[in-house]
Amino acid sequence: MRIQRRTFGKLAAGAAAGIAAPAIAQNKPLTIGFSMNLTGPLAPNGKAALLGSQIWEQDINAKGGLLGRPVKLIYYDDQSNPSTIPGLYTKLMDVDKVDIIASSYATNMIAPAMPIVMQHDRTFFSLLGLAVNSEFNYKRYFSMTPTGGPRPKESFAEGFFEIAAEQNPKPVTVAMCGADAEFPRNAMDGARSIIKKHGFKLVYDKTYPPNTADYTPVVRAMAATNPDIFLACSYPADTVGLIRASHEVGFKPKLYGGGMVGLQATAIKTQLGPLLNGIVVYDFWLPWAGFASDEGREFLKKYQAKSGEAGVDSLGYYLPPFAYARMQVIEQAVTATGGTNDDKLADHLRKTTYKTVVGDVAFNEQGEWATAQVMAVQFQGVSGNGVEQFTNPKTEVILWPKKYKTGDIAYPYKPT
Repeated sequence: MRIQRRTFGKLAAGAAAGIAAPAIAQNKPLTIGFSMNLTGPLAPNGKAALLGSQIWEQDINAKGGLLGRPVKLIYYDDQSNPSTIPGLYTKLMDVDKVDIIASSYATNMIAPAMPIVMQHDRTFFSLLGLAVNSEFNYKRYFSMTPTGGPRPKESFAEGFFEIAAEQNPKPVTVAMCGADAEFPRNAMDGARSIIKKHGFKLVYDKTYPPNTADYTPVVRAMAATNPDIFLACSYPADTVGLIRASHEVGFKPKLYGGGMVGLQATAIKTQLGPLLNGIVVYDFWLPWAGFASDEGREFLKKYQAKSGEAGVDSLGYYLPPFAYARMQVIEQAVTATGGTNDDKLADHLRKTTYKTVVGDVAFNEQGEWATAQVMAVQFQGVSGNGVEQFTNPKTEVILWPKKYKTGDIAYPYKPT
């Protein structure tokens, strides 16, 4: 296994960092350790998350570091492979002895780290994990993800089914599928509760192996049930495979999408192009969302200016703001408590609202966001495979929550 360990040299802030450096150069670095998906199927998102974290590292060191110490990110490539996680997190805590421990991106990568972190009794800062702590109930877990509230599993697909319930005539039947892995299982658990709440009928509810290559049989099996609604709880490779297979088979339920991870990534948007039209899917942050701040948009400009050289997602709407916000939470908690003591950090995190580029963040007893903030959006009018169109709010219309709505749904689903 190739292990990568990098610091932030390429993104140094030039003159500003040069001025700050002498003041903090003699102090031992404050280290923040994590693994990240730098290769494998989750790498497009993982690399973007890393750049977001590195921009924060640049910003904080230009201001003199944390507690007068330079900040150093220590990270390893987990290859998007959950089996690498236990060894990497043992190394980070026992060999590198990092001051702060944080997660890789994604539920499937966070869950296998939890037992290792718990054994070490450390405060754990995770990134975009869906209801991971529902299985562990660990008091030192804090999740940077807009799914949350008292029922985080349900928050992921809540908007999708709220929209379905508003249609007239109301759709009735639902086909649902996802990979047999941590994230899809959690998402599908939540979806079942919402389906029951709205009185929909579940006519297909199955998982497929995570290493599935041909999704045509999966789609054909669902199409045979003739559902009104199709919900996928899929990771990027699955998402692309399911969409392509649906077009080949002619699968056209009235509402299509839901929990498709990957459709938020610019590379996948441009790859699929017009195949996106009509799909309703979750999203977490867009620069035209009503809750997006000037601070968030300024961060995005900084990220986009560096994305080309770094070879990462060129728009950076999805993960980078949350990666940066996670570091802002760490920064504020460390500053407020005067150190990296895990007891003090966890206590502060449970009681505090943090100011971040994605808005105010507070945590509930499970370490989830106290209030969920998940959008349901629909792709409309996508033409060709150009990037620029995805900066236009008209191509990704916010349907839910209603207070952030930017347009009306195109219903029923009519793939182009």
